[in-house]
Formats: sequence, structure tokens, C-alpha cells
Amino acid sequence: MSENSQTLPVIVSELTLAKGKVAGQLTLNKPKALNALDLEMAEIMLGALQAWATRDDIAFVLMDAVQDKAFCAGGDIVSMYQAMQKNPDSVPHFVKTFFAVEYRLDFTIRTYQKPVIAWGHGIVMGGGMGLMSGASHRVVTDASRLAMPEISIGLYPDVGGTYFLPRLPGKTGLFLGLTGASINATDALYVGLADHYCAAGDKQNILDVLANEELSDSASVDKAISAALASFAVNESDRIAGQVERHRTQIDKVCDASTLADAVQGIQALSASDDKWLAKAQKTLAGGSPITAHIVYEQIRRGQSMTLAECFRAELGISCRCGEYGEFQEGVRALLIDKDNKPAWKFKDVESVPEDVVNYFFSDPWEGEPHPLATLGEK
Repeated sequence: MSENSQTLPVIVSELTLAKGKVAGQLTLNKPKALNALDLEMAEIMLGALQAWATRDDIAFVLMDAVQDKAFCAGGDIVSMYQAMQKNPDSVPHFVKTFFAVEYRLDFTIRTYQKPVIAWGHGIVMGGGMGLMSGASHRVVTDASRLAMPEISIGLYPDVGGTYFLPRLPGKTGLFLGLTGASINATDALYVGLADHYCAAGDKQNILDVLANEELSDSASVDKAISAALASFAVNESDRIAGQVERHRTQIDKVCDASTLADAVQGIQALSASDDKWLAKAQKTLAGGSPITAHIVYEQIRRGQSMTLAECFRAELGISCRCGEYGEFQEGVRALLIDKDNKPAWKFKDVESVPEDVVNYFFSDPWEGEPHPLATLGEK
């Protein structure tokens, strides 16, 4: 690894394995920003994955991060805010480019022909969920905190959320999307957003085991990785207590409402005395964007019958609409720019959002022009 590579926001390296095989490693390297994914990082990762895809000596890919606080705490929304400020009432070129590259990266991870290990230690939110959720072997630790908290900034759970949220058990996907609730390693296993629960300090031990395995083809590599991760699994008795499973019956009941307004009312009516996790979820929903709540409700309704490529194409359209409408810009201003935590949302509650406003976010921004992700998934 060159000294210069250490200064890049993603360190691209290769690990030596047995029998002439190597593993590609993508290490997120923006610790001060909690490894929030920016355009350069997405381009580096996508380029490396595309180069490794055709190499027979690459057995698998590992995605991790340089520090303990976060795998990836989201996307580069500050740069998007600056672009939106300069281009009011239009889709900034930067915003469209960022989302298009990010979604192509996420799609590539989900459809990669070689196993991909995501070491989801620490904070995994927003853009980090896009990277991790599509990996073939998703690892969580005691410190993992997963969330899609976009309702607090007037965006919505993108990066494939349209695909994976409707496919979580029961109504947990809708609940997590509406409340931005943070889940831990045990929760992640329960809802199917992680595959393995390991101790943070065992990463190198796992890699050492894999370095000595005979990895001849994709099937054997996949099996060897699963076995290695399973051999270092944290015992169930030692795992952190989960939240989702014990709330599952309530979540399914209130989120099975016939309207968004009823679902929101049902969540807020749940008893949260001495229940910090639920109380925080309710507070986030109450303070979040009513427009985002509608987008979440609709994307999950539509996404359950859409293909992966269709979901990402739809998300690019929604994200571009968010980039020009102003709600997203206001949310970022309140949370990260002025930090007054007092977003002036365009509507006071979900009942006040007109149907035509919701439809606007799902309308085609390209008006007959070729979709930037039209070829997604095509060979």
C-alpha cells in the first residue's frame, strides 16, 4: 500500500490469501466525518469493484473502516445542501450525479458475483446502510447502530430502502422508516439486516483463518466465509438485548393501518413509559418531515412488488425531486448547518400534505429523456 493511498477517503488494498488468491479491501477513511460517503468515495469504490469483478484471483471483497466509531454514518448531505442553495427550485447537477453514482455502487454490491463482507462496526446509517445491506456477508458487533433516519432531514430512506424495507418481517420496515429508530446487532439479525454477530476484535482473526483456506470457486469462498464468521460468532447469551422483537406485536398492529395518518397516530399512542427506545422513535417521528412520512409510506407500498433495478431507478427520481423541492434543504439546514433543530417543514402534519405533493415526488423528472440508470442491471 502506498503512503499516498493512506490519505484517500477510501483505501483500496489487496490481502494475500492461499494458492495465489487475494481479497480486495475497501477501507473507508474519513474518520472526522464518521466516514460519511461522498462522491469521490463512491467513485473510488465503484471503480475498484468493477476492476476486481473480472479478476480470477480476487476471491472476495471486504468493506470496513479505519476507526471504531462508524462504518459509515450517512452520505455527504452538506455538499448537497450547498448545491441546493446555489440552484433553488431545480435539480442541482451535483445532487443528481451523487445519487446516480451512489445507487450504481449500491446496486453493484447487491449483484456482485463475488462474496462481499461488510464489517458493520459502529454507526451504520443512511448511505452506510446502502453499502452494508447489499453485501453477501453482513457482520455486526456490540457497537453496531443501524438506522435510516432521513425523516429528520426531509429526505427519505433511499440507497435501496425501497427494496429492503418492504421485505423486512411484518411491518418493521415501515416502522423503522417512519421513526428513524436505531437498531443494534441483535435487532439487525432479527429483522434480516445482518447475517453474523461477531466481536469487534476478531476481525483480523477471521481474516487470518480465511487467508489459509483453499478458495477455489465462488461457492467454496462463500461457504468458507460463512464458516469462519460462524466460528467467531458471539454466544447468544452474551449478545446485547434487542428491541424490535419485543415490540414486534405492537409494531405490526399499529403499522397495519389502512392510512398513513392512522399508522402515525397508532405509533404515537403506544405506551412508552420507561421505554427509551420507543420514546425516542416517537419523538423522531413527531419532529420529522410530514412529506418524508408520505414518501416512506408510498415507497414501501410500491417497493414490495418492484425489482431491485426498478427500486433504484425510482429512488433516483424521488431524490432529484427532493433536491429541488426545498424540504430536504431545510432539514439539513436545521440539523447540520444552523443546528437550531427547528426545521420549518412545509406542512404541519401528515394530514395536511396534499395528494398532488406526494405524487410530485414520484413523478418522472426526465420527461421522456433517457433515465440516468436506464441500463442498471443490463450486461
